[in-house]
Amino acid sequence: MQREIEWALSRAKAAFPAPKIVLEQYPTSAEIASHMVATMDEGYGDVEGAHVVDLGSGTGMLSLACALGGAESVTGVEIDDEARMAAEENLALLVDAGELDAPTGVTFVAGDVLALGETLTEGTPSETGLSPRCCRTVILNPPFGTKKHKGLDTKFLAVAFDLATSAVYSLHKSSTRRFLLKFAAKHGVDAHVLAELRYELPNTYKFHKKKSVDIEVDFIRFDVSARATAAAAAAVSDAEAAPASASSPPSPPPPTDTA
Repeated sequence: MQREIEWALSRAKAAFPAPKIVLEQYPTSAEIASHMVATMDEGYGDVEGAHVVDLGSGTGMLSLACALGGAESVTGVEIDDEARMAAEENLALLVDAGELDAPTGVTFVAGDVLALGETLTEGTPSETGLSPRCCRTVILNPPFGTKKHKGLDTKFLAVAFDLATSAVYSLHKSSTRRFLLKFAAKHGVDAHVLAELRYELPNTYKFHKKKSVDIEVDFIRFDVSARATAAAAAAVSDAEAAPASASSPPSPPPPTDTA
């Protein structure tokens, strides 16, 4: 599977048309995207026939890899209009090349992942159309949360934990492994490092001095099934309790002292 997905993805343009450092935008290669999806499906059955959400979908490489891997539907959430347009163009390229059949089941929607997290917590409708436990699988290559944006990676993960019913698959700097495993445990999620990868960061921004730099990243699977089951049970319990409370007669007033 990996070889076929990588070959098809090589037709797409992974690079961002106008990369923005504030969003920590770096391309995901066809090699890494195909490796992730092949591992997810062959090892855990979390792609084929599944609804997958790609948070911070960028130019669409992970979303398209999931579609090529047989996902029933894929929703990519991206805040950057230019990146989202590039993803749409990549989708059209694969359809025109015969790698994906129309309708593809792939949708790229405008959305702020952090704002999405707030709506999931508050129980209010999201502009993305996503809701708690709405998909089997979440995949993401989040901002690493370095420089001025510390903690963005875990904020993205927290949103992913609320969306998936089976698992979240994500890339993170290997140097943050211990912290991330503790973060997962704190949220009732089992985490397992599936692979240690070399991630090539190309010369993208003005402050980059080298043509490219390889960094060590962990490919991690976060098993959210127990958390999702508990959350669903709590939601049912709350829903059953609400009508009963509403229909209960009001309590009588306390007796007054007439002495």
